[in-house]
Amino acid sequence: MAGADVHPDTVLGKGVTVHDHAVVGKQPVLSPRSTASRDPLPPAQLGEGTVVSTGAVVFAGARLGARVLIGDSACVRERCVIGDDVVLGRGSLVENDTTIGALTKIQAHAYVTAYSTLEEDVFIAPCVVTTNDNFMGRTERRHELRKGPTIRRGARVGGGAVLCPGVVIGEEAYVGAGAVVTRDVPARTVVVGNPARVIRDVPDDELLANR
Repeated sequence: MAGADVHPDTVLGKGVTVHDHAVVGKQPVLSPRSTASRDPLPPAQLGEGTVVSTGAVVFAGARLGARVLIGDSACVRERCVIGDDVVLGRGSLVENDTTIGALTKIQAHAYVTAYSTLEEDVFIAPCVVTTNDNFMGRTERRHELRKGPTIRRGARVGGGAVLCPGVVIGEEAYVGAGAVVTRDVPARTVVVGNPARVIRDVPDDELLANR
């Protein structure tokens, strides 16, 4: 743990590993114009067997389950709840107030915006981008409408896809690489293109129940 910084009161479960130059329990530094909550944060909590890799940052107020892997230079912001056996790839970022279900895999350099929900067994490919503000920082109306995507159990999102604010990706749906998702995706369908459109159903042999 050369140069690692574990802040006071951080709760580390049995067998947690914090690698070189990682930071755990950091308090956020917010811009005066930030819309994020300024309520006091409890200590970060890391479950049994979790690994925080080199240069990664886990903020105060985050709660990580057992056997979570936070990759090199990845970041988990405040008030995030991450289930057991989640993998967060190198350089990826999970913004504040996001929930991620067990067994989800988020690959390198993906961006999970604030106020998102990812259920269990979700797969996020490299460089996926999610968004939560249709007004892009203008008008006060945006505050009440700000919401990230909801990605249901078993859904898969291909490399470089963009998910627009508030969309729902249905259970076991498949979003093709580079797709721009502007509306809800029905369960067990495959969508591709810009804007994303349904092209077929997900084959039965790809469903979680048939793995």
